[in-house]
Amino acid sequence: MTTADSRDGRRLTARGAKTRARIVAAATDLMYVKGVGATTLDDVLAASGVSKSQLYHHFDGKDALVRAVIDHVGERVIEREREALGRVSTIRGLRRWRDALVQNNALRHGAYGCALGSLASEVSDHDALARQALSRLFTEWQGLLADVLRRLQDGGTLPPEASVDQLATGLMAALQGGYMLAQTARDVTPMATAIDMVLAHIENLSER
Repeated sequence: MTTADSRDGRRLTARGAKTRARIVAAATDLMYVKGVGATTLDDVLAASGVSKSQLYHHFDGKDALVRAVIDHVGERVIEREREALGRVSTIRGLRRWRDALVQNNALRHGAYGCALGSLASEVSDHDALARQALSRLFTEWQGLLADVLRRLQDGGTLPPEASVDQLATGLMAALQGGYMLAQTARDVTPMATAIDMVLAHIENLSER
């Protein structure tokens, strides 16, 4: 039985895929808490319990591992957002989405921010491939928000002249900026306020 691609393009055995997944999971947790720069390959080895030869069998270095972490985190975040936003078609539904994100971040007092945003702030300037992958993920996330706003528009809640794409950009910017402010303040209030400002603007447009 084989699954998942190895670093040289060969298919992995089930055992190999499990080892690779364990490495990526350990690296993901460490980089989320400690940051990419502060996480060493030795840290990953200790946390995952794999040997150095096993790690280098799957990844040719830290950059390759970071890109795998981005793919892993991105899949998890987009799946969560697709599930949360897929059927939202009302302002109330958007507010429930906002409440869930803020409440989840409050469990950590905003300490670690957005998993994707934190990765972007550390790797975008020195790894073009990682930056491109993150850009695609943020574009997909923003597209999910645009789909919600388009449904609001189709249902008559938003006026036809409202720019769905611009509103989605503003909402995403408020979300990511809010994550960062909450992270530095160790308080989710700035995050809640930032998102609320955009939602209030959307509500005002719906009342015209």
